[in-house]
Amino acid sequence: MTIGEQLRSIRKNHKMTLKTLSEKTGVSISFLSQVERNKCNVTLESLRKISDALNVNPSVFFPQNQEDDSNKLYPFIYEDLSNQITGASFHPILVTLKPKENIGKEFSHYGHEFIYVLSGILTISLEGKTFELNETESYMFDSSRNHYWWNNSDEDVHFLLVSTL
Repeated sequence: MTIGEQLRSIRKNHKMTLKTLSEKTGVSISFLSQVERNKCNVTLESLRKISDALNVNPSVFFPQNQEDDSNKLYPFIYEDLSNQITGASFHPILVTLKPKENIGKEFSHYGHEFIYVLSGILTISLEGKTFELNETESYMFDSSRNHYWWNNSDEDVHFLLVSTL
């Protein structure tokens, strides 16, 4: 199931219209509709806003079978590492960023984030200051501060993201 198909299913299960989701996220109705119809890719920033509005973790939009070919369509992949435990105060996710992908603008959200780089070089922007984390390096911050992360290298970046809900 693609991100768009999953988004439509979750939105309808929440009995939410595109208009309501648009109002909650600040993302246009036409963009949301295009994502649901697989006409465009969603950015990390938009996916986070959509996830927050639907009260779900962003990893629910990605197939848990990492061999699924639909994962190859996206510049980033989230893999839920929570073993389906619900109600926890934090959520562990394995994130894969493809080379030269996922550059966007900073945004903020409730909670904290802990990042541990497993392989590759992760570029982070935090309140306008950019720095890199190399393999085995970590960083924790208050996610209400404007931030963004992306892969500026020529190889995949794999990192553990633990965020509070």
